[in-house]
Amino acid sequence: MCGIFGYIGEKPCASLLLEGLRRLEYRGYDSAGMAVLAPTLSIIKAKGQIAELAKKLKSTTPTGTIGIAHTRWATHGEPNEQNAHPHTCTHERIAVVHNGIIENYHALREYLKEKGHHFQSDTDSEVLAHLIGHFAKDEPDFFIAVQQALSEVEGAYGIAAIKEGRDEIIVARNGSPLILGIGDGEYFVSSDHTAINDHTKDIICLEDKDIARLTREGYTIIDMHNKEIHRDVEKITWDIHKIQLSGHDHFMHKEIIEQPETVANAFRGRLGKTAVKLDGLEEFKDFPFTRIRILACGTSYYAGLIGKYLFEENARIPTEVDYASEFRYRNPILSSDELVIAISQSGETADTLEAIRLAKKSTATFGIVNVVGSTIARQTKAGIYIHAGPEIGVASTKAFTGQVTCLYLLAIELRRRTHPADYLSRREELLAIPEKIKEILSHEEDIKAISKVYARHDNALYLGRGLNYPVALEGALKLKEISGIHAEGYPAAEMKHGPIALIDENMPVVFIATGDEVNYEKVLSNMAEVKARKGKIIAIASKNDIRLTKLADHIILVPKTTECLSPLLNVIPLQLLAYHMAVLRGKNPDRPQNLAKAVTVE
Repeated sequence: MCGIFGYIGEKPCASLLLEGLRRLEYRGYDSAGMAVLAPTLSIIKAKGQIAELAKKLKSTTPTGTIGIAHTRWATHGEPNEQNAHPHTCTHERIAVVHNGIIENYHALREYLKEKGHHFQSDTDSEVLAHLIGHFAKDEPDFFIAVQQALSEVEGAYGIAAIKEGRDEIIVARNGSPLILGIGDGEYFVSSDHTAINDHTKDIICLEDKDIARLTREGYTIIDMHNKEIHRDVEKITWDIHKIQLSGHDHFMHKEIIEQPETVANAFRGRLGKTAVKLDGLEEFKDFPFTRIRILACGTSYYAGLIGKYLFEENARIPTEVDYASEFRYRNPILSSDELVIAISQSGETADTLEAIRLAKKSTATFGIVNVVGSTIARQTKAGIYIHAGPEIGVASTKAFTGQVTCLYLLAIELRRRTHPADYLSRREELLAIPEKIKEILSHEEDIKAISKVYARHDNALYLGRGLNYPVALEGALKLKEISGIHAEGYPAAEMKHGPIALIDENMPVVFIATGDEVNYEKVLSNMAEVKARKGKIIAIASKNDIRLTKLADHIILVPKTTECLSPLLNVIPLQLLAYHMAVLRGKNPDRPQNLAKAVTVE
C-alpha cells in the first residue's frame, strides 16, 4: 500500500520526486524518502508526512537527474526514519524502494548476515537492497543482478532500484501495481496514474513477473520466461484537475460533493430507452448463469451486499457475497453456472485479486472497478468501469455510489430480459437520482450542525433494515475510519440481541428510516426502544415524514425514491456526518490513522 515514484531524464529530479510523492501520499504517510544519483547516491528520508521530507530538502537538494522515491504505509517495523525507504546496500551503493511483503525475508536476512551484510532497519524491504547487492558484487549488469535477486524472493513486490555508476532504473512487479510513464526523452515509474498525470498521458501497466530497464534512450521489458516482450501503451483519460482540491479543504469533501456527477457518469451512455447497454454483459449472453457470487473487501463488500438484494429482488437470481480475504483461504464450492463478480475501486486489492484468480479456474468472472487498465480489470473475462474518476480520499465515497449504480444497472438489465415492461419506470427513477443527491447536499450546513452535537462522543450505533442494513454498515465504517469514533452497524432487528445493552444517554444511534411500510413500522418500534433507554436518535427519513418527530432528536430528510435506489441517497448524509465529525475532532479525513487507500498487500 506504499507509493513508489521514479524518474530518469534530463531534468533535476528532486522536485519532481517530491511532487510525485505528494500525489501518492494517500497510499501511505508514515514516512517518506528519496534516493538521487548526483552522481553519487544521495539519500534523504524523514518520518511523517511528505511535508517533513520537503523541509529537509530545503537545506540539502541533490541535483541529479535519476532518482526514486517512496511514501510508506508500515507493515514490518514501526514508522520512523530508520525504517523509511529507500533502503540501501552500502557495499555496492544500491538503493531500493519497495511496495509489498517479502514472505521469506527472515531466511534471506539470516543468509545475508552470514555473508557480512549489516542491516539498519526492522523492515522486510531492506532485504531486497542487500540481496541485490549480494548478486551485483559478481554481476556487472545491474539488470541481471536484480533479476537474480528476485528469483530468490517469495512474496509480493513492486520495486524500483538504482546503483551508483549506472544511468538506469530497474523496476519489477509481482502482485503489487507498477506503471511506466513514457515521455519524450524521459521516463517515469509510479504505483498508480496520479503521479504520472502531470508529465505524460502515455503509460504501460506492468504485469506480474515483469522486469524493466529504464534509460534516457528507452525501456526494455523482460517477462518471467526471460523473453523481451511488448506491452501496449495506454492513455490516461483523467484530467489533472480531478486530482486537485479545487477549493475544497479535503479530497473526501470534494469527492462527496462530486457524487451527482459521478453517479450520472456511471449510467451515462448505458441507460438506453429500451435496455441497459453494457458491453461487458454481452460476453455472457450465451452463458446461462443461475447464481451470482460477489467478492470484495471493505466498502466494496458493503456495495456487494446491496448488490445481493438488487439481484435477488429484481432478477430473482440467488446471490452470495463473500469477503475476498476469507474466500481465498477456504475450499469454496463453485459451480460452472455461477457468475463471480469482483468489486474493487482500485482494481488492485490484493485479496480480491487472488480470490478472482481462484474463481476463474472454475467459472466465469466479471469485474466492477474504477481504475482503467487495473489488474482485476485485466484478469476478469469482462466487466464495467464505474467512471468515478480518481478517488484520493482514503475513505471511499463516490466509488461506493458508483459501484451501487453499476450493480443496479446489471440488476435491471437482467430483470428486463424477463420483464421488459418494468424497465422504463426503473430507468426514470435512476435518471432522477443525481438531482436528488444535489438536494441532499444543499442541506450540508444542517448536517454539519448535527455533527457538532455528537462530535465528542466516543461511540455510535448505526441501524437499518433490509437494503438499508448495508447502508448502516457503510455509515459506521466511514465514521470509525476517519474520526476515531468507535461505531458499529447492525440490522435494526438485531439490536435486541446484544447492542441494546450499550444504549444510554451517551450513545447516539443513527437509524436509516426509509423503506417500505413493513420495515418502516419495525424501525419505529426499534426507535421507541432506544428512547426508552434515553438514547439519542439521528434519523435518516424520507421527505415529508412527520411521524418521526416525536422519536428522533435529529432528522435528516432525503428525497423519496424506490427502495432499490434508496442507498444512493441515504449514504450521502452519513458520509457528511462522518466527514464533519472528523474535522471537528481535529482529524484529517484524507489521512486516517493506520489506513491507506489501496490495500495491495495481505
